[in-house]
Amino acid sequence: MDPRSLLARPALFRAFKRAILRGGPAELVRRHVRPWPGARVLDLGCGLGDIVESLPPVDYDGYDTDPGYIASARRTYGSRGRFHCADATRVGVADGAYDLVLSIGILHHLDDEQVRELVGLAWRALAPGGRLITFDGCRVAGQSRIARYLLDHDRGDHVRDRDGYVRLVAERFDAIAVDIRSDWLRIPYTHIVLEATRPAAAAG
Repeated sequence: MDPRSLLARPALFRAFKRAILRGGPAELVRRHVRPWPGARVLDLGCGLGDIVESLPPVDYDGYDTDPGYIASARRTYGSRGRFHCADATRVGVADGAYDLVLSIGILHHLDDEQVRELVGLAWRALAPGGRLITFDGCRVAGQSRIARYLLDHDRGDHVRDRDGYVRLVAERFDAIAVDIRSDWLRIPYTHIVLEATRPAAAAG
């Protein structure tokens, strides 16, 4: 059995994440998501929904196409948000309905056209001044052999370098902050976080 297929099992995936994470979702939320009580949050590819543990009370919608993950999320966090087993790019999401759009560990699973669809959805879903936050594995110069090996064998087939991610998000968003980190796992690995902001509405 391919070891990566074991991560399709919700309980094993949750245990694996908790075993290797050092900072984890709480640091990502504190540094980059920066939510506030009552914020409207759209999570594209929410997986097991674990990020809600690190959020204040918010108006949360999580989408994922894995029925096992969604079933687990509903059992564990059903009182904290709404979890939808669907591809959010294929369903109707109201324009300007969200303050924050999250895509955590998703872009490296998508080819360029799929990323464009997701980024386009995020742009439409965000209210003026809202932000898209993405988090993915990233290739960088001088990366350790272990980090390169892990990225090469990631379940996602589209791990990019910094410019590869930024180029796609920049097709919609002008204001993009980039943070590259190698200290969020207990194993050698490199992550990239993008914060892309939709411009605030022009003053009347």
